[in-house]
Amino acid sequence: MSTGGGKRAIVAALLANLGIAVSKFVAFLITGSSSLLAESVHSVADTGNQGLLLLGGKRAAREPDPEHPFGYGNDRYFYAFVVALVLFSLGSLFALFEGYEKISHPNPLDSPAIAVGVLVVAIGLESFSFRTAIRESTPLRGSLSWWGFIRRSKSPELPVVLLEDAAALLGLVFALLGVGLAVALDEPRFDGVGTLAIGLLLGVVAAILAVEMKSLLTGESASADQVEAIRTALVDGRDITRVIHMRTLHLGPEELLVAAKIGLRPELDLPAVAAAIDAAERRVRAAVSIAHLLYLEPDLYRAPVGPGASGARPVGA
Repeated sequence: MSTGGGKRAIVAALLANLGIAVSKFVAFLITGSSSLLAESVHSVADTGNQGLLLLGGKRAAREPDPEHPFGYGNDRYFYAFVVALVLFSLGSLFALFEGYEKISHPNPLDSPAIAVGVLVVAIGLESFSFRTAIRESTPLRGSLSWWGFIRRSKSPELPVVLLEDAAALLGLVFALLGVGLAVALDEPRFDGVGTLAIGLLLGVVAAILAVEMKSLLTGESASADQVEAIRTALVDGRDITRVIHMRTLHLGPEELLVAAKIGLRPELDLPAVAAAIDAAERRVRAAVSIAHLLYLEPDLYRAPVGPGASGARPVGA
């Protein structure tokens, strides 16, 4: 995994969710609250999701082989995408079904004080997990907003944990409101309404995660700042005169592929071209440390030809 911080956040979330899932399920057996049942399943799903993120990090660390010459870095994106599917299928759909059932066939809650007590304790544990995720994400977030960090981060683990923990806290508030209103107004259907709200919330979070992880899984380029840094590093103004065109691709959160066609001075001989390319690769790796794989194609430029032509264009490009 890229940093110990991501792994710490995942482990903190896993332990918190495991303890919360057990306590919620016991409370459900005592009270019969559908909100607690939905939250129990939600916590079980979250616990499994953290296990999937840890598994993805472990599998992504495998060395490249002939079948996967660029390595297994994308495994982290794949398992994060599976997390979105689990959150939707096991968390959202189950909560929506339970909410509908509770509204259609309401039953009074038994021992509601136990339900409230468990939910309050769960909010405390989830807050600890959420605080850990925020603390570990802050150095990586920089000047970005939290939404910007979730949208632009190339490492899937911390955005996933942040969204899951935020959804868990909000879901607990929905469950607490549902149980509280059901008791205060003597109307158990409010428990079902709280359950439906949890299901809708999980569906929204799952959709956001699915969209973001699909984008990473299908291949994203380097950030605009990284692209500019690579362009600047490639051109030394002496042997390499310009970047004709360039493509970048994340093979994983910490591995970037760079392919570029570069313009060189036409009088350079082959040894000088090779030396210029080697020097350019060193400059790029110094500027953007995750640019592990570089493929640079040398080319020549000639003056623009014809009316309205602007800029140079490559020979044979």
